[in-house]
Amino acid sequence: MPQDDFDFDAVSDYLQQDDTLVWVDMFDPDHEALQALATELGLNIWAVEDAVAPSERVKANLYGSHTFFTVYAVDIAPAGATTPPGSLLTKHRISAFVLPRGLVTVRLPPHFDMDRVVQRWDDLDGQQHGVGALVHGLLDVVVDGHFEAVQALDDRIEDLEDLLFDTSSRLPNIQRRTFEFRKDLVNLRRVILPMREVINAIQHHRVEAHHSSELDPLYIDLYDHVLRASEWTESLRDMVTTVFETNLSLQDARLNTVMKKLTGWAAIIAVPTAITGFYGQNVPYPGFEMFSGFVISSVLIAVLSMLLYVMFKRRDWL
Repeated sequence: MPQDDFDFDAVSDYLQQDDTLVWVDMFDPDHEALQALATELGLNIWAVEDAVAPSERVKANLYGSHTFFTVYAVDIAPAGATTPPGSLLTKHRISAFVLPRGLVTVRLPPHFDMDRVVQRWDDLDGQQHGVGALVHGLLDVVVDGHFEAVQALDDRIEDLEDLLFDTSSRLPNIQRRTFEFRKDLVNLRRVILPMREVINAIQHHRVEAHHSSELDPLYIDLYDHVLRASEWTESLRDMVTTVFETNLSLQDARLNTVMKKLTGWAAIIAVPTAITGFYGQNVPYPGFEMFSGFVISSVLIAVLSMLLYVMFKRRDWL
């Protein structure tokens, strides 16, 4: 039966009872308290250090009496939310020691809501299946968070693709957002890809006292979700690279268009410049010092400029 007011110092005694499932959840624990619990439960000392060490990677280690793993749950800022420049992802680090009749989870800031794990465990009727169902619920919530983050990034990258061909969009803003998405995908890839080894290790080396074969299909399905999230992340990385390269190509194309139009207008302006240059010389020409000369030069400027404009416009140079 569930019991929240148990004696923390008697955890090892509870673990000896056949009908008991113990879950110790520690958020930003004091190192001495964690060390004392590890000593009482016989946890590997190096695994205990890894549980609170900074910047620990995603992994799973198998020991004689327990399994240790570290994973990262992720949250992504909702669409339209005002966020400072930088990453849109928030990572929650969770380490766990899986015992035959118990689970010890160590969470580091920022806060991660464990209520979802409890709800997932209840949905599986976890009390019947033991610690295996609890571990599955935890990993399932983490992997679902990965999927939600990848889906959100996919939607935002597609929106960014639409902006590429929007002439009113600001290209520097597109470049900045592209780099932010690439950074988020790199961070997401680091926490998703190693999950395959973590799920595989836990699935094939389950240490619970009462091994429930009913959980095997659930772990297989969970592994499939991890593979899909990994493949999706790889495809998004290629998509962001394509957006970045396409943006550069479009900038070059726009620059060529601008240069082409400037060159066309420069050719048109050169006509009146040449004509007025001739009439500005101190040499008698037809119409020199006469009103008719002004009329002739003006007509030549207008006719030749219009002729060049029509020719360039037909060739799409303006």
